[in-house]
Amino acid sequence: MPGMVLFGRRWAIASDDLVFPGFFELSLRVVWWIGILTLYLMHRGKLDCAGGTLLSSYLIVLLVLLAVIICTVSAIVCVSMKGTICNPGPRKSMSKLLYLRLALFLPEMVWASLGSAWIADDVQCDRTVVNGVIATVIISWIIIVSTVVTIIIVFDPLGGKMAPYPSSGPNHLDSHESSQLLNGLKTAATSVWETRIKFLCCCVGKDDHTRVAFSSTAELFSTYFSEADLDAELANCHHYMQFAAAAYGWPLYIYRNPFTGLCKIGGDCCRSRTTEYDLVGGDQLHCHFGSILHTTGLQYRDFIHISFHDKVYELPFLVALDHRKESVVVAVRGTMSLQDILTDLSAENETLNLECGVQDCSAHKGISQAARYVYQRLVDDGILSQAFSIAPEYRLVVVGHSLGAGAAALLAIMLRSAYPHVRCYAFSPPRGLLSKSLYEYSKNFIVSLVLGKDVIPRLSVTNLEDLKKRILRVIAHCNKPKYQILLYGCWYELFGGSPDNFPTELDGGAQGDLTQPLLGEQSLLTRGSPTYSFSSDSPLESPTKYPPLYPPGRIIHLEEEGASGRFWRSAAQYSARWSHESQFSKILIGPKMLTDHMPHVLMKALDSVVSDRAGYVFCPARGGSNVDMV
Repeated sequence: MPGMVLFGRRWAIASDDLVFPGFFELSLRVVWWIGILTLYLMHRGKLDCAGGTLLSSYLIVLLVLLAVIICTVSAIVCVSMKGTICNPGPRKSMSKLLYLRLALFLPEMVWASLGSAWIADDVQCDRTVVNGVIATVIISWIIIVSTVVTIIIVFDPLGGKMAPYPSSGPNHLDSHESSQLLNGLKTAATSVWETRIKFLCCCVGKDDHTRVAFSSTAELFSTYFSEADLDAELANCHHYMQFAAAAYGWPLYIYRNPFTGLCKIGGDCCRSRTTEYDLVGGDQLHCHFGSILHTTGLQYRDFIHISFHDKVYELPFLVALDHRKESVVVAVRGTMSLQDILTDLSAENETLNLECGVQDCSAHKGISQAARYVYQRLVDDGILSQAFSIAPEYRLVVVGHSLGAGAAALLAIMLRSAYPHVRCYAFSPPRGLLSKSLYEYSKNFIVSLVLGKDVIPRLSVTNLEDLKKRILRVIAHCNKPKYQILLYGCWYELFGGSPDNFPTELDGGAQGDLTQPLLGEQSLLTRGSPTYSFSSDSPLESPTKYPPLYPPGRIIHLEEEGASGRFWRSAAQYSARWSHESQFSKILIGPKMLTDHMPHVLMKALDSVVSDRAGYVFCPARGGSNVDMV
C-alpha cells in the first residue's frame, strides 16, 4: 500500500495497484500482437512493392518489440500479485521492472514515429496491408498518450526525496515553523488536486462558479469524505417520488423502460408543440418533457415551468400542478453531469441568511448555492406566483433525489417564511447538509427517505475520516493481496456468499496492533491532521472548514429483509420505520451501498413497501397525529 519510490521520489500509486491495469494492457497487447502477426503472415507476399520493404521491416520489428513488452508486463502483473497490502517485501523487484517498462517506451515512440513517416510517403502496396499498418500506428500512439496521461495523474509533486521532518523529529520545530510548514504543504496539496480536477474536467466551462467549485472540490480531496404517521408519509413519498424521478428527464425513463421507453417518448422528441408551459435550457427538451408526462401521468396544461439549464450551482427543476394531492410541486433534479458533481463536492460550510429564527444557520456550500439559484428563479421570476394564481388553495411541496433532495430541503427552508405550510420530501439526501440547529428546525416540515445501506445519506467529510480510520485498522491486520480481495468482492457482488468465508486477518494477531499508526508515523500531513487517531474512544473531529453536518428532517429508513437478492433470486422485501440521524453516522460497506442510491431501485422498494402495508387500514387515534396530509 505505501507509495512506490521511483527516480528518488514517492508516487501516488502502490506496487500492488498494477494487477488490473497491467492485465488490461497485457490483454490489449496480446490481441494486438496476434493481429499484426496474422496481417504479416497473410499479406507478406504483397509487400514486393514500392515502400514494401519499409512496411515489412516495420511489422517485423514491431512484433519483436511487442513480444518484449508483453513479457515485461506479464512480469509486472505477477510481481504485483505477491505479498499483502502492508507487506510489500515480495514486490521489491517492482521498481526494476517499471524502469524496464518505461525504457521500452522510447523505442516504441521512435518506431511509431517512423511508421507514421513511412505511411505518409506514397506507398504503392496493397490497401489492406497499408490500412493495417495505419491501424497499428494509431494504436501505438493511443497507448503512448494514455500512458503519459496516467503518469501525469499518479505523479505526486509532494513526494520528494527529503523527509518532511528534520532528523531531530517534528517535536523540535517551534509552533510557528510547524504551522508554516503545515500550511505550505496543505496549500501545495490543494493546488495539485485543483490542477488534476481541471485537467479531468477540461470540458466544463470556465465561469466564476466553475472556478469556485474546482477550488472547493480540491480542498475536499486534499482534506479528506407512530404507524399511522409512517403509513401516511410512506404514501406521500410513494406519490412524490414520481416527480423526483421525472426531474431526471428521458435518460432515467429510458433506463427504467429499456424496451418500451423509446417508443413511448419518440413522438414527443420529433415534434414541437405550441405549449402553455415554460420550457427552457438544455438539449432534447421535448424528449425530456415526453418522459416527464409519462412518469407523472399529468397533462401538458399542468406544468408551469420546466428548466433543464445545467451549470455549476444551477440545477434543472420543474414546477407542476398536482391536482390529485392539491399541491404545487417543485421537483429539483439530482446529479447527472460533471457540473452537478462539482456542486456536490463543494462541501465546505456556508452561513445562510435565513428568516427562520434559528441560530447557526449553516449548510453545505454547493447545495445551498444551488438552492438559492432555484429560489431566485421561483420567486424573482414569478414562477410560484403564476402557479398560485391558477390554484391559490393548493399547498407547496418541494421534492428531489440525491443532490436534488439536498437542494429541495434547503429550498423549503428558504421558502417557509413566505409559504408556512410548505412540505418537503427528500429522497436519499446527502448527510453533510445542515447544521445541528437547522436539522432540528427542519423536522417540522421535511421528511427524508433512505434505502438500505445507501452511502450518500451517510456521506460527509466527518464520516469519510471515520471510514479512513476503520479501513486503516483493517489493512493493518490484512494478510491477503489486494487483487484477491477485489476479485472476491466482485464475486460476492455477482453471486452472493458469506464474507466470513474469506478471512483477511492474521491468525492469532494481537488486537493491540490495530492501535499502532500504519502509514503516517513519519508523515507531517498525517501527524498534523486533527482527525488522525486510531483510538476508538477518542471523539471524531472535523477540520473547522468541514464541521459536522446532518441530514434534513425526520428520516424513514427502508431496510431489506432476508438475504440480498442477486439476479435470479426473488425480489427483495423491505420494512419501513422511523430512524434517528445517528443511525446514519457511519458509512456501511456492502454490495448495495451504491445501487441502493439509484432512483429506480428506490422506486421499486417503495412500490414493494406500500403494496405490502396496504393489506391493513391505518386509523390514527383522534388527535394522535399532527402529520400534514398533502
